[in-house]
Amino acid sequence: MPSLDDLKKRIKSVKSTQKITKAMKMVAAAKLRKAQENAEKGRPYSQKMQNIILNLTKSITDPENAPKLLVGTGKDHTHLCVVLTADRGLCGGFNSNICKLAKTNFKKILSDGKELKIITVGSKGLDQIKREYGKYIIKKFSFKEKKQISFHEAELIGKEIIKLFKEKEFDKCILFYNNFKNVITQIPQAQQLIPAENKSLATKTEEITSYEFEPEEDEILEDLLPKNISTQVFKAFLENAASEQGSRMTAMDNATRNAGDLVDKLTINYNRSRQASITKELIEIISGAESL
Repeated sequence: MPSLDDLKKRIKSVKSTQKITKAMKMVAAAKLRKAQENAEKGRPYSQKMQNIILNLTKSITDPENAPKLLVGTGKDHTHLCVVLTADRGLCGGFNSNICKLAKTNFKKILSDGKELKIITVGSKGLDQIKREYGKYIIKKFSFKEKKQISFHEAELIGKEIIKLFKEKEFDKCILFYNNFKNVITQIPQAQQLIPAENKSLATKTEEITSYEFEPEEDEILEDLLPKNISTQVFKAFLENAASEQGSRMTAMDNATRNAGDLVDKLTINYNRSRQASITKELIEIISGAESL
């Protein structure tokens, strides 16, 4: 049984931890508002760009001469998986959920006899993936020194993906990230970047708009498709930023409450031990007095 001094030190230690988790929760809550606002503002732009590309795709008359970023190589042998995670921990299951979805896809790709290549963005994802799939990692990105991810960082990853595609390093590219829904819910996503997914992102009440293009569609796609890849990566960064802060806020709130419960239990044990100690001393005094 721990001594009174040990219990007192433990209570002090847990209270110190509780102060830290409470402060981290408040910081995450402050950052969440801005991150959520950025994520919500970025969605309409990325969705509209996807719908424009879909509209352009439908107007292409010669698929064989269409941009390869749009239609792909015509093969499905080599898969490039880009896994976006955070560079910092203490955010609940945020990083683990993304890696779990990615690993499920890795297993399916390998079980189908296809070739797997991985790009990791964020040190936490790298730490989890390299244990089992380290030999498949071809590139690592980390923006730990950046306080806030900008479009420049997304463009770096986008250019790397396009470079590898032009070098015929892969046939299909999939992006993994967390989609922010609310503070409690973040949904892991697997979005196909290359070839472009032939599906509309329009809502049920919104029909795809008909466009007239100048110059020709093929020329527009040559410029628009590389930009779309960087845009989708940047959207994933924004969604991840909001999801990370939401997950951290929830995790730190739970940790703070758990620390409070632990302090209460330790305090009860301390009081009981103290009472037992006092009772024991009184018995010894009374016994000593009676023996005289």
